[in-house]
Amino acid sequence: MKLGMFMMPLHPPGKNYVQTLKEDREAIILADRLGYTEALVGEHVTDLAETVTDCAVFLASLISDTRQIKLGTGTLNLPNRHPAQLAATVSMLDSMLEGRFICGISPGGLPSDMEVFGNLNGDRNAMFVECIDQMIAIWTGEAPYRLQGRFWNISTERTLLPEIGQGIILKPYQRPFPPIVVTAVAPHSAGITEAAARCWDPISANFLLPQWVKTHWPKYVEGCERVGRPADPANWRVAKTIFVSDDEATAKRYGREAGGPYHFYYKQLGYKLVRAGRANLFKTSPDVPDSAITPEYLTENLVIAGTVNQVVDEILALREYVGDFGTLYYACTDWVDPALGRRSMELMAEQVMPRVNAALGR
Repeated sequence: MKLGMFMMPLHPPGKNYVQTLKEDREAIILADRLGYTEALVGEHVTDLAETVTDCAVFLASLISDTRQIKLGTGTLNLPNRHPAQLAATVSMLDSMLEGRFICGISPGGLPSDMEVFGNLNGDRNAMFVECIDQMIAIWTGEAPYRLQGRFWNISTERTLLPEIGQGIILKPYQRPFPPIVVTAVAPHSAGITEAAARCWDPISANFLLPQWVKTHWPKYVEGCERVGRPADPANWRVAKTIFVSDDEATAKRYGREAGGPYHFYYKQLGYKLVRAGRANLFKTSPDVPDSAITPEYLTENLVIAGTVNQVVDEILALREYVGDFGTLYYACTDWVDPALGRRSMELMAEQVMPRVNAALGR
């Protein structure tokens, strides 16, 4: 099992913006040094708590400061952008990283972003599909482009000057295009099936109960079988909110109690999703009332917090329950205590994962 990182850059509103950006960069640079294989970073434009407004720009700032880790968009919210601009941005970023790039895409989930970009009441799933289809057509086709869609029309027929290169969008470094991943949030996600049928790979979100994560693998298999593609567990990424400490008391205090970053994370996220009608994501049964979805309930059910041995045991139990998967994504939180934040990442890479893999090997 490989170790990666998923960063929903969630910080307390009012925290110094420059500090949050430096902290998030430091976490990925540390992950690179520790041997984490991948790091994906999210983006939102209209949220003072999620402070990366353009994940491609943020990743570009890390190119010279990282060596081996693959950097990914987690995710590009396609309905909010123009497909031609996105295609060009991905090609440039992939080339600057010399193939150390993963293209994470989604329709986006923040209502205020939808409103500000004018698609709150639009068919965002249709926009998502059309956008990525046009991006792929640009990457795999040749100018002049003749892409006619419901939402975007793309052409350089009138202005193409091939003898000097005008009217041509550059290709990505990885051919025909970088690996594409999608984040699965819904239980029994139909989106996973469609993604698998297009040879894209899933990431199961860190804020899903294990019983819902478990439903993703059969949907992935279904999509692979549709196109005759082998369903390889190595392609399944599962994110989990984890805090590792040298002692159990600190793990409980920092990893679950009020005042810690994990409690803040789920207070913020729980409020948003319950308000958006997604409380079902957090319920072990339909009988659980929405009022029971408190930060304490969420941290108890969704955070793995403990010493090295305790975290190893919980990861192995998770894997036994949901099935085999290839990469475990360590979900990032704010560094209320930078020393504890760094120490958790170190323990995760240097002690937890070697023990997990040793146990799996046996």
